[in-house]
Amino acid sequence: MKIFWLMVLMIFYKELFLYGIITTHASTIPKVINIGAVISFESSIGKVAKLAIEAAIKDVNSDPTTLVGTKLNVTIQDSNRSGILAIAQALKFMETETVAIIGPQDSVTAHVVSHVSKELQVPLLSFSASDPTLSSLQFPYFVRTCLSDLYQMAAIAEIIDYYGWREVIAIYEDDEHGRNGIASLGDKLAAKRCKITFKARLSPTATKDEITDLLVKVALSESRILVVHTSERWGIEVFHIAHYLGMVGSGYVWIATDWLSTLLDTNSPLSEDEMEDIQGVLSLRMHTPDSVLRSRFVSRWKNLTSVEKSNGPIGLNPYGLYAYDTVWLLAHAIDSLFRQGGNISFSKDSRLAEIRGGELHLDALNIFDEGNMFLRSVLQVNMTGLSGPIKFNSDGDLMDPAYELINVGGTGYRRIGYWSNHSGISVVPPEVFAKKQPNHSSSNQTLHSVIWPGQTSQKPRGWVFPNNGRHLKIGIPHRVSFREFVSVTGNDAVTGFCIDVFTAALNLLPYAVPYKFFPFGDGRNNPSGTELVRLITAGVYDAAIGDITIITNRTRMVDFTQPYVESGLVVVAPVWQLNSNEWAFLRPFSPLMWGVIAVFFLAVGAIVWTLEHRQNDDFRGPPKRQVVTIFWFSFSTMFFAHRENVVSSLGRLVIIVWLFVVFIINSSYTASLTSILTVQQLSSPIEGINSLKSSNDPIGYQHGSFVRNYLVDELNIDESRLVPFNSAEEFAKALKDGPHKGGVVAVVDERAYIELFLSTRCEFSIVGKEFTKNGWGFAFPRDSPLVEDISTAILKLSESGDLQRIHDKWLLRSACTLQGAKLEVDRLQLKSFWGLFLLCGLASLAALFIYLIQMVRQFSRHCPEDIESSTRSSRSTRIQTFLSFVDEKEEEVKGRSKRRHIERTSDRKDEDRLSNAGSN
Repeated sequence: MKIFWLMVLMIFYKELFLYGIITTHASTIPKVINIGAVISFESSIGKVAKLAIEAAIKDVNSDPTTLVGTKLNVTIQDSNRSGILAIAQALKFMETETVAIIGPQDSVTAHVVSHVSKELQVPLLSFSASDPTLSSLQFPYFVRTCLSDLYQMAAIAEIIDYYGWREVIAIYEDDEHGRNGIASLGDKLAAKRCKITFKARLSPTATKDEITDLLVKVALSESRILVVHTSERWGIEVFHIAHYLGMVGSGYVWIATDWLSTLLDTNSPLSEDEMEDIQGVLSLRMHTPDSVLRSRFVSRWKNLTSVEKSNGPIGLNPYGLYAYDTVWLLAHAIDSLFRQGGNISFSKDSRLAEIRGGELHLDALNIFDEGNMFLRSVLQVNMTGLSGPIKFNSDGDLMDPAYELINVGGTGYRRIGYWSNHSGISVVPPEVFAKKQPNHSSSNQTLHSVIWPGQTSQKPRGWVFPNNGRHLKIGIPHRVSFREFVSVTGNDAVTGFCIDVFTAALNLLPYAVPYKFFPFGDGRNNPSGTELVRLITAGVYDAAIGDITIITNRTRMVDFTQPYVESGLVVVAPVWQLNSNEWAFLRPFSPLMWGVIAVFFLAVGAIVWTLEHRQNDDFRGPPKRQVVTIFWFSFSTMFFAHRENVVSSLGRLVIIVWLFVVFIINSSYTASLTSILTVQQLSSPIEGINSLKSSNDPIGYQHGSFVRNYLVDELNIDESRLVPFNSAEEFAKALKDGPHKGGVVAVVDERAYIELFLSTRCEFSIVGKEFTKNGWGFAFPRDSPLVEDISTAILKLSESGDLQRIHDKWLLRSACTLQGAKLEVDRLQLKSFWGLFLLCGLASLAALFIYLIQMVRQFSRHCPEDIESSTRSSRSTRIQTFLSFVDEKEEEVKGRSKRRHIERTSDRKDEDRLSNAGSN
């Protein structure tokens, strides 16, 4: 009983103790919590945010489940679009016991105030400052409750890549918001192999004339893809002036960041003039998924704006939804702070107390003692608001960012798709892909059709030649040899096959291309094609036209068009006519092949004789006759003229296989001999690139060609063997002299040159096969938009036959008399027929093996006495006995065996009669 009362007392005191703690903590929770807000009432974002914040405060304070016994007191100050006023108002809030500040609205002010909030530990929750450099690392007390411009710029970069554009002009306001946003755009474009070619900066105090001058510079640029990242005040002015200058017409692409969609959502409908200025423009809008909460708030919006319609209707934009959610975010964070045992207390900063005095009263600023704990509570909130799920990642940004892509047209706009960092571009809402694996495949990246500026649905090319009087600087090789391809005359006139192809391709383009040729080379040696290409990357030339081979190391420096000449490396060597002689019939087969054929003829004849000898009278007789039969039968099978019948099954098997082999050999021999006797033959000691590699003779190549590096680096041919030449005449002389008279054994060059070289020089010919596959193309800087258009033009020239006509004009020559000749046909080697011989050999050996087994069995069955006697004699005698048996005709062996059996039977009967008589 004593123990029971002791336990009751302990529980009673414990409850009293806990009640005291709870009562003490509850007494420290304030009845009112102060929150400040700094926004601009006159801006599209500010006037919507003001109404949304007021509605949120009312909803939070009337919610019985949130902040029980505590009310939020939000004081909203109007910054009136002034940065200094916004900073002053934020500092004034920090003089009072304010636990958090909603805002600032713009990124410029947020940069300044974030430094102060970091020192005073007062969180800033901005629903509109989207500058990506406002990171949690530098500004830990800055919390962005909307989407960062980092994601918006990623969406724009993906749009540009989707349409295949490569160069962009950025028009932006020259402040932290504009500069940092465009810097992020540049990074995202670089990841897509795109770039910003011109950054058009607008001063925050720019005049109409300054904007006009800037847009004139933009109009003189090459790119027609324009991204406008400004505030709504300057953005509308930019479009108004651009429309006046004729820059919102066909061929242009304008992409505005979300300032334009915000303006359209808030102030719609705009005036006719303003809508006319932005026809065909693309814009982005932060995506907020449909939900019951959002639908209810949209229904309330008309009542909320009924008292604010003095300056026209106010539409709800996404920033209003984020502002509403920011208040609820603070409410949940404060509630979490109290549940963790935190309270609200402030203290003075001792460092500010030292500068007491003056009009600023900086010593009045308070430090929020629980600011760090409260910040953690804010970042740990996981709720669903009007804008959708609200949850922060490790970088302090909202998770699952997504944008809607809109196209302005008529009196409004239409949605053409979505973008999210999870699924990329799509016509399906991002929340559909939320639980699926990320998929950025090209098949998944689709958008609805767009009406572009100029009321056209055809995708703009995205670039034009700049209308600044500058010509395209095109480098051409100043060749010494094979001037039919490119020729530079004394007055710098340029002609040739390559030049005509280029000009014909330009004539097919739907726009004019001003250009000027600049010869490259000293005119004494053929210039290096690789060096000419390198000068494009150095900015010396805008393109390179000529006999430029497309090889790997050059493609790393520039982009090439579609090849207009198919070429490859070949070997040229001296050849001579191979006349027919009395022994021409032996040339189809190599000596080894003839030897193997003869051996098999004899072997097959011997095997067939062995298999037929005991059964077939055609294969019996005197030894001399049998030898003649073997030779006659073997060689008569070549013409299928053998008279002897084959009666054994094994012999027939061997003959069937052998006749098949003979048929293949006859057919091959006939075809090869026909070619030798009817086609003019050329002979050369060089058979191709492999024979050059195995020799040590000098090899010629064209000076300035990539052939030298290829032979040394790829084929490991010693550099000392290579001899450069500058003209076709030098080629011919070196080949005629040969390696023993200071010349070369062969020349390695591209087929296009060699075909022109051989058209008038019949004493040389291509030997072996073409051992590389290359082509000639026109070189342009990386990602040049001209590459695609000229490639298309080259294909059109090829399809129409114009390319062939240009070829015939410059390169068609009368063929020499030996053009119909061919190099000596390679003799048929054993390696081409070894499979047939192997098959025949295996069949013959198998037949012999089976025949041997049959002979052993017959010998043991028909000649048991011979076996018994042979076991007592020598080995040679036993072998001789077996061979004698094999040599006998099978019928004689069977007859003798039968007679022996009858004799043994009669003897046994006589013995039985004698034994019976004796017993009687």
